[in-house]
Amino acid sequence: MIEFQNVTKIYPPSTIALEDASFKIKEGEFLLIVGRSGAGKTTLLKLILAQEKPTRGRVFFEEKEVSKIKQGQLPFLRRKIGAVFQDYKLLESKTVYENVAFALEVMEAEDKEISTDVPKILDIVGLRDKANNFPRQISAGERQRAAIARALIHRPKIILADEPTGNLDPYNASEIIRLLQKINELGTTVILTTHNKELIKKLKKRTITLENGKLIRDDEEGKFIL
Repeated sequence: MIEFQNVTKIYPPSTIALEDASFKIKEGEFLLIVGRSGAGKTTLLKLILAQEKPTRGRVFFEEKEVSKIKQGQLPFLRRKIGAVFQDYKLLESKTVYENVAFALEVMEAEDKEISTDVPKILDIVGLRDKANNFPRQISAGERQRAAIARALIHRPKIILADEPTGNLDPYNASEIIRLLQKINELGTTVILTTHNKELIKKLKKRTITLENGKLIRDDEEGKFIL
């Protein structure tokens, strides 16, 4: 589904964020990308989203080279990818319902589709009763679930979750991970970046370890050894 071929990303003047990384991700996989802060995890996700282009090497999504997709076609790529961030990126002036609906509105979805799909997604993430609350009126864990709902609403093939538990207490972190596992079991590919060793050991999923931009390990069952 995704392939990196000898990918290097250098930020000017000479910061190497990723160096000669090669790996493949299968459809339906739950993959952990781990490493210390600054290891290159977020850069890797940005390359998949076509927010950055490789300095050298090639990134493929469904056999298409991402960096060669024309600007006008990028929205179609990104509709297949849902992204979740550590800082939620919710719109504070909109309710939970409106935040999720907004992701469909920018795709020019019909009102009927929005009114049908948003409540279904809020049910999946356990936020139906918080639909009319604003982000400031719900907990950090609920805000992250709202962000996941927004990422899911357009039925992406992949969820990219960049340190989604970084700002959460252990209970809420566990809830978010259980939700991502549920989404994965329903057939969505999940790529999760983290530096939480306990989480990695508990999940026992394929784990790619980055150190200073280099891919140093690729383990079928979660390990984080640095």
